[in-house]
Amino acid sequence: MPGENLTRDEARERAALLSVDGYEVSLDLRSAVGEHSGDGPRTFRSVTTVRFRCAEPGASSFADLIAPAVTAVSLNGRDLDPGQVFDGSRILLEDLAADNELVVDARCAYSRTGEGMHRFVDPEDGEVYLYTQYEPADARRVYANFEQPDLKAPYRFEVRAPEGWTVWSNGAGELADGVWRFAETKPISTYITCVVAGPYHYVTDRYERVFEDGTRLEIPLGAMCRKGLAPHFDADDVFLVTKQGLDFFHDHFDHPYPFGKYDQAFVPEYNLGAMENPGMVTFREEFIFRGKVTRASYEGRANVILHEMAHMWFGDLVTMEWWDDLWLKESFADFMGAFSLVGATRFTDGWITFANRRKAWAYRADQLPSTHPITADIRDLQDAKLNFDGITYAKGASVLKQLVAYVGQDAFLEGARRYFKRHAYGNTRLGDLLSVLEETSGRDMAAWSRAWLETAGVNSLTPQVLLAEDGTVDELAVVQEAAESHPELRPHRVAVGLYRRTDSGTLERYAQAETDVEGPRTVVAELAGAAAPELVLVNDDDLTYCKTRFDDTSLATLREALGDLTDPLARALCWSALWNMTRDALLPARDFIELVLRFAGRETDIGVLQMLHAWAESAAVHYTAPEHREQAGLRLAEGAAEQLRAAGEGSEQQLAWARFHAHVAAAPADFELLGSLLDGTVTLPGLEVDQELRWAFLEPLAAHGVADEKRLDEELARDDTASGRRHHVRCLAARPSEAVKAQCWAQVVESDALSNALVEATITGFAQSSQRELIAPYAEKYFAVIERVWTERSIQIGMDVVRGLFPSYQDSQGTLDATDAWLASHEDAAPALRRLVLEARDDLARAMRGQACDAASAM
Repeated sequence: MPGENLTRDEARERAALLSVDGYEVSLDLRSAVGEHSGDGPRTFRSVTTVRFRCAEPGASSFADLIAPAVTAVSLNGRDLDPGQVFDGSRILLEDLAADNELVVDARCAYSRTGEGMHRFVDPEDGEVYLYTQYEPADARRVYANFEQPDLKAPYRFEVRAPEGWTVWSNGAGELADGVWRFAETKPISTYITCVVAGPYHYVTDRYERVFEDGTRLEIPLGAMCRKGLAPHFDADDVFLVTKQGLDFFHDHFDHPYPFGKYDQAFVPEYNLGAMENPGMVTFREEFIFRGKVTRASYEGRANVILHEMAHMWFGDLVTMEWWDDLWLKESFADFMGAFSLVGATRFTDGWITFANRRKAWAYRADQLPSTHPITADIRDLQDAKLNFDGITYAKGASVLKQLVAYVGQDAFLEGARRYFKRHAYGNTRLGDLLSVLEETSGRDMAAWSRAWLETAGVNSLTPQVLLAEDGTVDELAVVQEAAESHPELRPHRVAVGLYRRTDSGTLERYAQAETDVEGPRTVVAELAGAAAPELVLVNDDDLTYCKTRFDDTSLATLREALGDLTDPLARALCWSALWNMTRDALLPARDFIELVLRFAGRETDIGVLQMLHAWAESAAVHYTAPEHREQAGLRLAEGAAEQLRAAGEGSEQQLAWARFHAHVAAAPADFELLGSLLDGTVTLPGLEVDQELRWAFLEPLAAHGVADEKRLDEELARDDTASGRRHHVRCLAARPSEAVKAQCWAQVVESDALSNALVEATITGFAQSSQRELIAPYAEKYFAVIERVWTERSIQIGMDVVRGLFPSYQDSQGTLDATDAWLASHEDAAPALRRLVLEARDDLARAMRGQACDAASAM
C-alpha cells in the first residue's frame, strides 16, 4: 500500500465506500512523566474502537495510523495479525461487512515536532505539558482513524493521566476512578479533535445570551497556559474579546454556538498561530506577552481569537469535503476575523492592518510560481500542508471583502446563514456556497467565481488622468493589467479617490467615485470636471484585491507629501503600493528606504509603522544593489537611532523604533548604544528594557561578535525559562564563527534531537544577513541534503529546513544556476519539496531584479 501521503483519489474512493458512526478513543498518558528507558521513542498506549458501515460488503479499505508499534487489531471480533495488516501508516481492512467494528491497540509516540501528541518539558520547573495538533492529517499519530475531512463522526475520549494533572478535550470532562471521561462530540472531522493535558494554569469565566424567543445560551469559558507564564497571562482580555466575538457571531449568523464549552489553551512550541478545535482552541503561547508590546500585538491576538471562533461555524460546523476547498473555511475565517474585529472590539482600525499586513502576504504568494486559484488543486496531503498559504487565507479573505462590496453585506450574511442551516455537521464544495449566495444576492455567482476563485494572479490598476484646458479633469480612466503568466482581467468594484493639498498643508480627499472596473480600460465618468488631483488612489477604501499603481503626478506627490496624508487607511494603501513597486523593480530600494526614514516617524498607526520597519529592512538586505548595501544599512540604522531618540517617552513608537534599531544595527555606535541600554549605563526616558527587549538587543550583539558565549550564558541564567532558552539558542547560533555555523548545521540537518521550536531558533540564528561570506559554503551543502531531509524528517521540520536554510543571502547568478540545476536533476522529487525550492528561487530572482533597479538609479 502507499505510504503516509493520502491522495485525493484514495480519499474519494474511501468516502464513497465507508460512513463512520462513531469513535471511542482511550489514551494512557501516564508515560509522559518519569524516566524513559530504551532506545526507541517515548510512547503511550492508544486504544481505538471505531464503528462504521460499508456500502459494498466484501470490499476492502484501510484505516490510518502512524505508530511505532501495534499490539492488537480486531475487525468484527476477528483478530488480525498486526504484522500482516499494519505497514507503519495504514491498517488493511479486508472483507468488510455492512456494519463493522474495528479495535486497534497501539503504542503511539510522543512528538517533539508539534505534530500529533506534542510533549514539552518546562526547563523552569521540570513540569511536563501535552497538547495535540493534527491539521491536516496528524490525528493518526495519536489514534487509529479514517483521516480525511469528509468522514465525520461523533467522538468519545477517555484519558488516563499522571496524578495531579488536568485533561481537556473537545467535550466537557469529568475525572472518576482515575480516568478522565469526556462528553460525546457532535459529528466532526478527525483533524479538529483535540487533547490537552498537564498541570496547566486554568482560568474560567462564562458567556450568557438570551435570544429573542426567550431561550438562554450558556457557554462555560476557560483559558489556560503553562504555570510559568501565569504571572503574564491577561486572561481577562482574552475573555473580553471572546465574549465580544460570541455576541457578534450570534448577531450575524443566526445559529447558536454548537459545541458546548469554549476553552482556549496557549501552548508551548506551537507551529501555527492557532487551531480551531471545537470547544478546545489551541494557540501559540507567544500570544501571552512577557514584556511590553504595542497595540498591534494585542490587535493581532484578538484577530486570531476571532478567526478561530469564526471557524466554529466555517470549518467545524460545515467542513470542506477535501482540501481543494480549504478556502471555504480559511478565507471566511480570515475575513470574518477582521470583520468582527472592527465590528465588535476596541480595534476599530482593523481594516488598516488587513490592507497593510494581510494583503502583503497575499500579494507575495500570488506572484510566486506556485500561485494557484483560491479553489486549489490539492492532489494529496503534502499539497494540503503547503496550501495553508497567503492565497488560501489572505487573498481569499480579500476576495470575500470584494464580494461583500459586490453583492452587499446583507445578502452576504444571509447567504452564510442559509449555508449553516443547510449543511450543519456536513461537508461542502464550492458550488454549495455559490448557490446560497446566488439565492440571496440575485447575482451570477458562477461568473464571479470563474474570475476570482478559479484563476490565479493579481491585477494592477493604474490611473490615467487627462486635464482640460481649464485645469479640471477631462477624463479619468483606470487601466487594468495582468502578468503574462496569468493574463486574466477581472471585474473590480473600486472607489477612486482624488486628493490634493489644503491651505494648511495636509493632503486630503476631495472627491470619490465608486465604479466597476471591467476589461483593460474603464473611464470613471463621475470624476470628469473635478479639480485636478495631486494624488489619485484607484483602490480607495481598499474594496478590491489588486496592486495599486500611480501616475507620475501622484508618485511625485507621495515623494514630497506622503506624511501629510491625513486618512490612515489611504496612507497605509499608499505605503503598500510603494512596497509592491519596490518588489516589482519599479522603485529603487534606496528610494523606499528614504521614504520610510522621511515619513515613518509621522505614522500614527503602530501596526503600519512596524510593517514599514520590516519592509525597510527587507529593502536594505534583499533589494538594494550590493555596492550600495552597506551604506544603505548604515543609513537605516542611523535613521532608526534618530527616531528612537525623538519618539515620545514610553510610547509604542519608542518601543517599535528600539526593536527596529536592534534589527538593523550595523556600526560600532549602534552596538555601543545597545550594550549601554542593556547594562543600564544609558537610559532613554520611558523605555523599559524588559527581558524580551534584552534578548532583542543581544542578538545583533552576538551576530557581530560583541556578545560572546559567556555573556549569553549570563543572560540565560537571568532568564532560564522556555522562552529564555529559545532566545539563547538563537543568539548562540548567530555568532560569527565557522565552528558555530558547522555545529548549527549538524544540529538541524544531521540530527533530530532538537524540538521544533529549537530547530526554528537555530535556523533563525544561523542565517544572518551580515554573515554572507561566512555561510556561503553552505549553499552547495543545502542542495546536497534537502531531498534526504524531506524524506527522513516530518513535513513540518522539512518545511522549516528547506525554507530557512535556502541560500537567499548568496544573491548571485551562481545561486540561481545551482537552484535550476537541482530542479532539473530532481524532476521526480516530491512536488511539495520542489514547490518550496521554486518559491525560494523566485524570491531570489525577484530580489536580484530589485538590485538591478536600485543599481540603475541616480541616487
